[in-house]
Amino acid sequence: MTDLVTAASAGVPQAAWLDRYTQVMMNTFGTPARVFVRGEGTQIWDADGHQYTDFLSGLAVTSLGQAHPAVLAAITAQLSTLGHVSNFFATPAQVSLAERLTGFVTANAPGTPAKVFFTNSGTEANECAFKATRLTGRTRIVAMEGSFHGRTMGALAVTSNPKYREPFAPLPGEVVFVPYGDADALAAAVDETVAAILIEPIQGENGIVDPGDEFVRAARRIASAHGALLWIDEVQTGLGRCGDWLCSASSGVTADLVTFAKGLGNGFPIGACVATGPAAGLLQPGSHGSTYAGNPVAAAAGLAVIGVIERDGLLARATAMGERLAAGIAALDAPGIVTVRGRGLLRGIVLRDEIAPAVVAGLLQAGWIANAPRPSVVRVAPPLIVSEAEIDAFVAAFAKALDAATAEAG
Repeated sequence: MTDLVTAASAGVPQAAWLDRYTQVMMNTFGTPARVFVRGEGTQIWDADGHQYTDFLSGLAVTSLGQAHPAVLAAITAQLSTLGHVSNFFATPAQVSLAERLTGFVTANAPGTPAKVFFTNSGTEANECAFKATRLTGRTRIVAMEGSFHGRTMGALAVTSNPKYREPFAPLPGEVVFVPYGDADALAAAVDETVAAILIEPIQGENGIVDPGDEFVRAARRIASAHGALLWIDEVQTGLGRCGDWLCSASSGVTADLVTFAKGLGNGFPIGACVATGPAAGLLQPGSHGSTYAGNPVAAAAGLAVIGVIERDGLLARATAMGERLAAGIAALDAPGIVTVRGRGLLRGIVLRDEIAPAVVAGLLQAGWIANAPRPSVVRVAPPLIVSEAEIDAFVAAFAKALDAATAEAG
């Protein structure tokens, strides 16, 4: 038993853990709100024994909740057989997962060639895609205002938020940002010098902003007209989160580059960049690499997640539970609520006032985990296994937290 498990089971309080945290951890995330020691399904317990219902899924990661038996079994079986072999060699888990992901990406164009590069995270998947665009012979990228694609230097270069970008300038260029959802502005920015258009089907960090399928279709038409690649970031939106394997699937388009991560491993670190058509041949031996890419344990976790989503009908469940959540919030008929945005179980509750952080703090105090990507937006992304009763209980808790935050704001 590790020191962490031993100490936690011995009842070391949160305050002590947080003191130790500040002594040894870089201050990149600020002070943690809680120290969690155990989880099961949608439930998580902190070091002081308090219980919480997780409506954030570790930022849209734990789609099957904590300690899912199928994922645990897959990881244990693979690790007990083969844990790592390097990319001088292949493993069945790696190949099998790549086959599933390419099938999802080419579902709207069966028979389209597609190939995968595995990574350990979403930002690494986007780094891979960025490098692939450079091999087109072009260097310009057209990305979206309000976008977020990761914190490494390449992914940061295509992320629009100046707060994240400016401390690390100069970043890799040449990147131009256009208003998200504005097809005319996008068309005006793209010419034969553009290597790729980069979009998210829904912008998560910008407050769950959904431009609709027509914008995705327009991006495909514009990219094709100018010989540019269409690069779609499905890191947060893909793999069931929005009710389909790809959130962009409903647009009917097939992208040249698609990136995944978050929900793919249910907490085990894994990401993927999938390239289709001619883009599938851009990266060649020596042009990219990663020590842990395609690790068989990570791949086994990914296969288990996909298997459970299929077996338990969680794509349809994500849609149904998301609609129940949106309807429940709307039925509150509270003047402080403007609307509910998003699809499936990626939802943004838009507030009249900039009190979302206070609402999130009140929810946490009451035993519910959510977050505020924008001052007036509460992001809700529970595991796909969430129950109707949990949805309804969250709506009631949200109403109380909103009332308290509104009163506190005056």
